Amino acid sequence: MSVKFQDYYKILGVDRNASEKDIRKAYRKLARKYHPDLQPPEKKEEAEEKFKEINEAYEVLIDPEKRKKYDRFGPNWQHGDDFTAYQQQQQQQRTGRGFEGAPFDFEDLGDVSFSFGGRQGAGGFSDFFESIFGGGFTSERARRSAGQRRPRRGADVEAEMEAELEDIYHGREKQFQLAIQDLCHQCGGTGILERNFCPACGGSGYVSNLRTIKVKVPRDARDGKKIRLKGQGGEAEPGGERGDLYLKIKIAPHRTFTVKGDDLEADLLVFPWQAALGDKVTAPAPEGTVRVTVPPRTHSGHKLRLRGKGMPRKDGSRGDLFLRVVVDIPRDIGPDDEELYRKLAQSRS
Repeated sequence: MSVKFQDYYKILGVDRNASEKDIRKAYRKLARKYHPDLQPPEKKEEAEEKFKEINEAYEVLIDPEKRKKYDRFGPNWQHGDDFTAYQQQQQQQRTGRGFEGAPFDFEDLGDVSFSFGGRQGAGGFSDFFESIFGGGFTSERARRSAGQRRPRRGADVEAEMEAELEDIYHGREKQFQLAIQDLCHQCGGTGILERNFCPACGGSGYVSNLRTIKVKVPRDARDGKKIRLKGQGGEAEPGGERGDLYLKIKIAPHRTFTVKGDDLEADLLVFPWQAALGDKVTAPAPEGTVRVTVPPRTHSGHKLRLRGKGMPRKDGSRGDLFLRVVVDIPRDIGPDDEELYRKLAQSRS
């Protein structure tokens, strides 16, 4: 019997660096295409073989541990650990030579086909390795085969959450609704129901469910910061662990303040005589209002810095508040005010 190397990446049509999401997507596409129940009678047998190959490739590549072994040991990934242990055990008892005196390197097997002579049937690889390792190998292999595959973990989900500046500043709790892709319970995530595409999920295996999310906004949240909600992501296979939900913060525009890292900026309106002569004025602040001193001869665009009046940091300190002076002219100018402006204009001409 000859056992040929099956390139699982080629079977699924994905790159060797493909992500878990890419592998799932490729599998669902191929599973729908080659599902035996969706084939005409004359192609059913061929589709069954192809479907088995697709499932075998998916079972290995979707499991991080199996995929790691497959990438290292190739077609013999299931026996890689046993072979490594055997090499270490025999290191002091042999000269490092393989069959007929040639160096034996497990990773050099590549695409070579192994011939097992008269031994036929499913025992191919186990018989071959049993001749090297003894009967203990077969029992270990049987023990592994008897174990069930771990239920697949749900996918992680990333979404954007808009937060008001006040939500962040005071660390408030937000509640909102989010559509999350869960496994379709009609078809169990297979996408197939009674030999047809599942009508509930359209053959994708997933349905969109509206979920209510509650989260306390961290006081050090900034634009782009991600909040991880463990177990709030995509639904897993029965018995598996849900994925996580990652909320990417987006600070909503504020009518008064602009967030600059840990600092805040705001406009401070002053009248011409206040800018020229100096004055104490009321200024906006996140916690209400504060009284600030405008120095004499302050120009429009000048910034006043209030230390510790900005956004909260993780260590409990705060950034600063910068007030940008904007010289404003009153709208209700009377005759006396006009006369004063005329005199001022004449004195400056």
